[in-house]
Amino acid sequence: MKYIVYLLAFCSLPVFAQETRQPEDYTIEQFYENTRIGGGYFSPDEDKLLVSSDKSGIFNLYEIVISSEEMKQITSSEEDSYFAIDYVPDSENILYSADKGGNEISHIYLLEENGTSTDLTPGENEKAQFAGWDKEKTGFYYLSNKRNPQFFDLYKMDMENKESELIYKNEENLSFEDISHHGKLIALTKAITTSENKLYIYNLETEEMTELSEKSAEYSASGFDKNDGYFYYITNEGREFKSLIEYNLETKESSNLFETDWDVMYSYLSENDKYRVIGINEDGKNSLIIENNDTGEEVDLPDMENEDIVAVNISDSEELMRLTIGTAKAPNNLYVYNFSSGELKKLTNTLNPEINPEDLVSAEIVRYESFDGLEIPAIYYKPHQATENNKVPALVWVHGGPGGQSRVGYSALIQYLVNQGYAILAVNNRGSSGYGKTFFKMDDKKHGEEDLKDCIWGKKWLQEQEYIESEKIGIIGGSYGGYMTMAAMTFTPDEFKAGVNIFGVTNWLRTLKSIPPYWEAFREALYEEMGDPVKDSVALYNKSPLFHAEQVKNPVMVLQGANDPRVLQVESDEIVAALKENNVPVEYVVFEDEGHGFIKKENEIEGYRQIRQFLDKYLKEEE
Repeated sequence: MKYIVYLLAFCSLPVFAQETRQPEDYTIEQFYENTRIGGGYFSPDEDKLLVSSDKSGIFNLYEIVISSEEMKQITSSEEDSYFAIDYVPDSENILYSADKGGNEISHIYLLEENGTSTDLTPGENEKAQFAGWDKEKTGFYYLSNKRNPQFFDLYKMDMENKESELIYKNEENLSFEDISHHGKLIALTKAITTSENKLYIYNLETEEMTELSEKSAEYSASGFDKNDGYFYYITNEGREFKSLIEYNLETKESSNLFETDWDVMYSYLSENDKYRVIGINEDGKNSLIIENNDTGEEVDLPDMENEDIVAVNISDSEELMRLTIGTAKAPNNLYVYNFSSGELKKLTNTLNPEINPEDLVSAEIVRYESFDGLEIPAIYYKPHQATENNKVPALVWVHGGPGGQSRVGYSALIQYLVNQGYAILAVNNRGSSGYGKTFFKMDDKKHGEEDLKDCIWGKKWLQEQEYIESEKIGIIGGSYGGYMTMAAMTFTPDEFKAGVNIFGVTNWLRTLKSIPPYWEAFREALYEEMGDPVKDSVALYNKSPLFHAEQVKNPVMVLQGANDPRVLQVESDEIVAALKENNVPVEYVVFEDEGHGFIKKENEIEGYRQIRQFLDKYLKEEE
């Protein structure tokens, strides 16, 4: 099969055929009248889908009747978000997950038909994660750190008596990936660096550990076949991009099942192995292949035009498939596809009907040359109203990570800012995932250096566009992108006129010492990429904006969640205090009921409205 790759070479002129028009001016409230929706699990009779939606202002559980498209709210939380896990097999009972105020200490709950909700993992500091149903569908596997806060053990819970049994005691700092259908084999990984790990198959009965990773590379499990004769995994061993490998559990031989010129993100088999789903990260956008294993043919999916199939879920009968489909112009919507009839049925409409999608902008994939000639991929959003005679300000957008990726998809904040006349270039600087392992490793222990230069050269690309106000360019990012924002404002203080730091790291010494205990399996790998706070303390001090805040010249806005376990509030408190002491204009917004990422609509509306006001003041110079 051929894969079409849309690559736009470095060019100093606009390459977009987007129509110039004056869009309607929408408020932030209108953008958050959109609804976000996730999940989509078939009920036992396959008549309904279980989903999570923030239609109520916070994520709750809903059921969608497939035949009528009717959506019924089944929980009414006003404090904490609830996220659907699945229906309990052969019942109308439901499993869901929730934490407290964004603290990431998630528990697994059982919601019964009579409305009774029970915390199945009630340990005060116990973080639990669903890991799949057993073969008989009478119980489920889950991960929990209740025995040791640093390590996740594997448990099995019986749904009849609600009692759990320890299946695998994790004492070697390994991460669980998957379990075979007969429950005898588990797949485990051990992080070496953020781009290298080891992959093992462990026999729970014989306690035999078999390593599948022969060379330094990245590995992840991708399931067992129904008869547990084969194990599948994804790796970039011996190649630049990740491919799908089939491992024969009897002969111990591996073979390459699928590869292309992009990373295979995930792959799995349907309930009875009739279909194989393969997801590909194709230049920042999902590409999906579904193969019929009975015929060897690829399923001919309906033409989605410019839409992006984000995820799919095939029903146990293998007759229906839920598709999650999105675009840059609308939040994800849910569809159901019938394999027999070929009918595709849309179940949701998540875009606020007050918003004309033609007023929103498409995401364009661009590339530009950085300081050393390296080609940098980026996602670009050009305002409709931008022309040579109506120049607009711009923002360099930096994704989270390290190792994240800006991808084609809907962002209410991006579309709101673009609607208000800001061009946005979402940079995939060196060190981003999705562009091969060489590109991914390029920023190891060089953070805030060459990757920052990639952002600055992104600014230069923007300045070459004839419709951009070349002296009115800011930088914005969340988490690691927040760090990059503060690094830009601190270490290159003349480059960006304003910066918006959304829960970003400013003191690497503290952050790396205070990571949550349940990150223990990943801690050494993170130190290998970022630096050890003891051994590399001088280098980490030098790249931490907090210790060099006197260099900041231009206005900064900081947003923070009080319950953030990754970037503690004290990080933001201290950088704000340091900037104020140096008389740098700074605005600070703290949400007491949010963690690492804002999830409540009312908070997003308030915070993002203030971002726009801050940018208007310092980039548009509106008083």
